Amino acid sequence: MARLKEKYLALKPELQSELGIKNVMDIPALEKIVISVGAGFAMKDNKLMQNIQDTITTIAGQKASIVIAKKSVAGFKVREDMPVGVRVTLRGENMYNFFDRLVSIALPRVKDFRGVARNGFDGRGNYNFGIQEQLIFPEVNYDSIMQIHGMNITIVTTANEDKAAFTLLEKMGMPFTKGGN
Repeated sequence: MARLKEKYLALKPELQSELGIKNVMDIPALEKIVISVGAGFAMKDNKLMQNIQDTITTIAGQKASIVIAKKSVAGFKVREDMPVGVRVTLRGENMYNFFDRLVSIALPRVKDFRGVARNGFDGRGNYNFGIQEQLIFPEVNYDSIMQIHGMNITIVTTANEDKAAFTLLEKMGMPFTKGGN
């Protein structure tokens, strides 16, 4: 599955000329991918929280960790030290493997998929988007999940601006929507 990294290495000269970059070290690259699930609905159910953690671990190919609340928030009925989500950070080979599976297998399985939104950039070259359900990943067994949940995916790049990050992700195969959105 290292073919995506090889594809990126082959894209570097093209990215450099297209973005007008003089220094080779300034060519944008993927830094990390963070997969997170806000699981406030499962705060009091340890089995459900463990199931979400196992599902994200299966999807990511790396152990996910449970996120603990740092502060109490009465409005959300959250107390300090309660589990409120699941998160995993992918780097290196795991990151490239996940990105490849996301782009080539999982996203095309979304019903009525027309591409991911172009407006998920944060102004600093990072891209965020959400997925409605974990069943689009083929490694998730439908019978083993207790509840369908979505996830947020953040792709962190070394780019300093959105245009460079967009070009990088588009060249690596990210299926953005056509047109303005």
